[in-house]
Amino acid sequence: MAFNKYFLFAVLYFFLNSVGLPFGLTYTALLAPFFYWWIVTVGRKEILLPFFIAIFPLVFIQMAFVGVDNKTYVISLLNLTAVYIFCWAFYLFLQKSKEPERIFKRIIIINFILCLIAIPFYFTSYSYLFWISQPLTEGVEDFLRLRLFTYEPSYYATLFVPLFFFFFLKIVLEQNKTNSWLLLMMIIVPYILSLSLGVMVAIVLSFFLVFAFYFRRLIVKKRIVNLFLFLSIIVIPAIVLVFLFFPDNTLLFRVNNIISGHDTSGKGRTYEAFFLAMKILALKSSTWGIGLGQIKIIGAEIIKDFYLYPPDYKNVAIPNVTAETLTIFGFAGLFLRFGLEIVLFFYTKVWKNYYRFLLFLFMFIYQFSGSFITNLAEYVIWILAFTNIFNQFDVLQKERPALFLYE
Repeated sequence: MAFNKYFLFAVLYFFLNSVGLPFGLTYTALLAPFFYWWIVTVGRKEILLPFFIAIFPLVFIQMAFVGVDNKTYVISLLNLTAVYIFCWAFYLFLQKSKEPERIFKRIIIINFILCLIAIPFYFTSYSYLFWISQPLTEGVEDFLRLRLFTYEPSYYATLFVPLFFFFFLKIVLEQNKTNSWLLLMMIIVPYILSLSLGVMVAIVLSFFLVFAFYFRRLIVKKRIVNLFLFLSIIVIPAIVLVFLFFPDNTLLFRVNNIISGHDTSGKGRTYEAFFLAMKILALKSSTWGIGLGQIKIIGAEIIKDFYLYPPDYKNVAIPNVTAETLTIFGFAGLFLRFGLEIVLFFYTKVWKNYYRFLLFLFMFIYQFSGSFITNLAEYVIWILAFTNIFNQFDVLQKERPALFLYE
């Protein structure tokens, strides 16, 4: 097996990026100077000057007129800059790497091995090494979910979304000349153990929307029909049996809570996040926001009071990237966020590639129920969605499309 020079960075990104570091700090942020040097020397592109020119007006308005804690603001701005540099480094990697699929396979195998190692630890006092104990839903306060060495289960699950879509499409489009089925199963098992319903629901919705958009093209594929029959004959009856004979299991209990509106995690990541965003935003400027890093300063008391956290509770945040964007950058920043997504969708013609279309839909949906503004996993998905690097998943291969919408 040939050594790939990018493989070590992939291992760092997927498994070790925050190990041993304070919450919010990553090794990719610490390596930002190296990544910048690589971009300038290998990619021959200056990226910081355009970034600072673009962000300067907002920074000036927030620091001069809105009013911020300067130290916290500058630190957060540096962190955001490090994320920006990493994004460019990842984009350059996509241009330079000739075998990303091989890296994908190795990462999946390592992840599955770590998952197998983590399972016995679930039953020991050392479970915290791989699992996190946290409230899952109303009535379930201490529940262990797989996170390996990442921040939390939802972040862990988001990391592997591009890999899941990649090998799923290889199966659906009958490109699985190797062991795509096995690799897909290796991803699904950790997903189940992470129990990140937000990520899984966004994945399912993305599949449904792409299938609906390309219905006439996909319905004629034998593999699609076989998968549908498999789901109908095996999965659906299995779900019915679980509901009938195991109605008190934790997963169904949480689903019932979500349906009835009593799921604490679901509420916190959706409408409660926007409610808190508007309350915090009212303290400053609804147009320009409260500024980077200011949620933990001027929003801490509002969040603690709302959730009845103890006074010394420090991990305050808005666990929804759209609501967080609104809070930090105001409606101006929120409109800019959606504007960029929509413009890049049409400019790069995302819908002409199944893989990119799935990734775009996933992230567009998931941004209303999770993530955070410096989430590297989110930016990796956006970059993949707007970069046509995997043209084996292009919709148009030999035949013309079935509907005029594809033109």
